[in-house]
Amino acid sequence: MRPTISVSAGVVLDGRGRVLLVRKTDTSVFMNPGGKPAPGESAAEALCRELAEEVGLAVRPGELTYLGRFRAEAANEPGHLVDAEVFAVTVADVDVTPQLEIAEAVWVDLGRADVALAPLAANHLLPAAARLTGLRRSGQRGGGAPAGCSHSGV
Repeated sequence: MRPTISVSAGVVLDGRGRVLLVRKTDTSVFMNPGGKPAPGESAAEALCRELAEEVGLAVRPGELTYLGRFRAEAANEPGHLVDAEVFAVTVADVDVTPQLEIAEAVWVDLGRADVALAPLAANHLLPAAARLTGLRRSGQRGGGAPAGCSHSGV
């Protein structure tokens, strides 16, 4: 059995239906913001803390919608799996500021994520975000906005 890393991850959407992705320093792939819960911290509390620490977003646990638990190959730890408790939140059109270990933050249009993606983001979380935006826009499953991505970062 391979080692597993437990994390909280966020599908953070803006008012234009874009999703926020981050790239850690000295890495090459983008992923959803989040991280490991501290001892005694719930998954939702961990995500709120990580959003504040990584990109300066202030979100409360009550604003999060639980999307489920997803597993994938870890992007930056060879031979490991990542097990993520995932939440969605929509924020107003805000600028984000990469902080701590985050080198770059991007708002990606769901129809065309033209950045290298971590397996969890590519295989599970961006498809979940596309389903969410499709549900919110048309009341039906599926969909996603076309276009590119915009960078906010170092």
